[in-house]
Amino acid sequence: MTPYNKPLPAENVETKPFWDACRQGKLSMQRCKQCGHHRFPPTFYCPKCNSPEHEWIDSKGLGSVFSWIVVRHPVPRDVYAADVPYVVALIALDEGVRIPSNIVGVEPEKVTAGMRVRVIFRQVTPEITLPLFEPVPEQQ
Repeated sequence: MTPYNKPLPAENVETKPFWDACRQGKLSMQRCKQCGHHRFPPTFYCPKCNSPEHEWIDSKGLGSVFSWIVVRHPVPRDVYAADVPYVVALIALDEGVRIPSNIVGVEPEKVTAGMRVRVIFRQVTPEITLPLFEPVPEQQ
């Protein structure tokens, strides 16, 4: 594995099930056992009903581009210079939550609002596998 010199997400008690699922090639989110509300990022209490009861469910990994930016001036330059331009996006998953990620596999100028995307996974360290998104092929 190529050394990964970029900042890594910090796993904690709330996010550990999410990162465990990513290592298995699954995109997971919490669902409130009381009201059924899907939520991301993970939290101890449901933002709709304040219940602490939840379960982890697997997402289909499909969604649409809600918002995005094209990064052309990397900060810090020494870490991201080889990556520009790249897309940072907010993906509206079909389950009703939004997740920030990168869109890969498409020229940044071709990203559009509402573009259908699907999750893919990239292992960057033995502990961290990142969920990224790519365009859904036209025939799907």
